[in-house]
Amino acid sequence: MRQIIAMGGGGFSMEPDNLLLDQYILSQAHIDVPKICFIPTASGDAENYIERFYEAFEKLICTPSHLSLFSQNFMNLKAYVMQHDILYVGGGNTRNMLSLWKEWGLDTILKEAYKKGIILAGISAGSLCWFEEGVTDSMNNNLSKIDCLGFLTGSNCPHYDGESNRRPSYHELMASGEMKEGYAVDDGVALHFKDEKLSASVSSRSTAKAYAVDRKASKIIERELLVTYLGDSKQ
Repeated sequence: MRQIIAMGGGGFSMEPDNLLLDQYILSQAHIDVPKICFIPTASGDAENYIERFYEAFEKLICTPSHLSLFSQNFMNLKAYVMQHDILYVGGGNTRNMLSLWKEWGLDTILKEAYKKGIILAGISAGSLCWFEEGVTDSMNNNLSKIDCLGFLTGSNCPHYDGESNRRPSYHELMASGEMKEGYAVDDGVALHFKDEKLSASVSSRSTAKAYAVDRKASKIIERELLVTYLGDSKQ
């Protein structure tokens, strides 16, 4: 089975005291101690980001590691990637990340990993990268369309509630026909795809939402998805 877990925001980097989404990702491997590899390319392999990953995941039942294309902490890139159960892509500059992945051939390796059944997950840049298109601020902080890997059809917009210009920009790009229909996701929500079909939407925040966003003529229609809160419903 092929799996992608795409987070609009949240996880250890945004919610260090709320690891519900990270725990959910680990649970989907159905292995006692899954091997999870953090890929922080979009941040330029920021040292603090990597440290925060280990600080969070060393508290959880897993074997954490990371992949650095800048310091090259591997002998054989493909062999290193393929030895893991989960690949977790961090946020940052999507355009730079995809360019570097292509230069290293990591985009092709990730597709092989996906077909093999290794779980692909990520936040922000690490969410939209799996779709055909995404909304990115990689160019001078102005939101625009970016072509991505295309493992999943359609488009993706993370941080839907976390950044005030995300929703109107996504609507504008879609209404103009520049961007395909797709999914918009609040911070704290993850979309879980199995074999390229949306299987579940889960959240670490009780009020967070996700939407399927379509265009009818020039009108944008948002359909709210059922989101399962992973925490205590009494909180």
